[in-house]
Amino acid sequence: MIASFIITFREVLEAILVISIILGYISKINQPSFRKWVWYGTLAGVAASVMGKFLFDYLIGGFEGQAEVLFEGFAMIIGAILISTMIIWMAGQKKIGLELQKRVDIYVSTSKKWSIFFLIFISIIREGIELVIFLTAAEFASESLGWLGTILGFITAVVLGVLLYFGSIRFNIKTFFNVTSVVLILFAAGLVAHGIHELQDGGLIPYVIYPLFDLNSRFPIPHPLNENSAIGSILKALFGYNGNPSLLELIGYGIYLVLIIIIWGIKSKNKSASTKKEEITENRGKEIGVTQ
Repeated sequence: MIASFIITFREVLEAILVISIILGYISKINQPSFRKWVWYGTLAGVAASVMGKFLFDYLIGGFEGQAEVLFEGFAMIIGAILISTMIIWMAGQKKIGLELQKRVDIYVSTSKKWSIFFLIFISIIREGIELVIFLTAAEFASESLGWLGTILGFITAVVLGVLLYFGSIRFNIKTFFNVTSVVLILFAAGLVAHGIHELQDGGLIPYVIYPLFDLNSRFPIPHPLNENSAIGSILKALFGYNGNPSLLELIGYGIYLVLIIIIWGIKSKNKSASTKKEEITENRGKEIGVTQ
């Protein structure tokens, strides 16, 4: 439930922030005729995302036996890859709001209302399809009460987005994305391990050594890190913990974790360096009377 809540909360909040930024800027430049196109794009994006969910569920229902096991394995790994690309992309972004405003300026100056529609539509459906794949992968990983986390995450994101739009609260977006990125990285690593496990069960790749160790054994006494214990259940739901992994599962988990943390760190460092350089340039320009 916790993983589903975080995933839904983050994805929905990202979409709402895009909508809020564009609506706020349209009001700022006094172009009310473009507002309805924002809402048209939002409704179309949500509808397309819901249709994508039904199509995805229909596709899943067409698999049985070994094919179903392999499909689940690939779905988990693809979900982990998508989560990774989202995190890396966000780490490299400096001023998303400014970029959106530049696009809106272009569309407004050329009266391209359909461009506003498609800008919102593509943003919504991208987040929606990502959310469908993420939640499906989480469901395959046997997370309990995932639907409850999804509902709570959606409601929380909408409420927070509305409060942010009307300026009722202040919210450190940078800290939020950094914290949730760490959680999602660990969750994606668990999806990689679970995906490898499913591919092993489906006979696509060998077990090599299985289990590498077994903390799920009840003899002589239950281990506190048994995946069915209180602690183990939380770790399994959040981070894909497995009390009796194979060698390849553990290797996959470790390799993914190391690679994504390195890439994420590099992207974040380059972003900070670039932002600092822009600030220095802007300050020097102001000192000599030059405005950007």
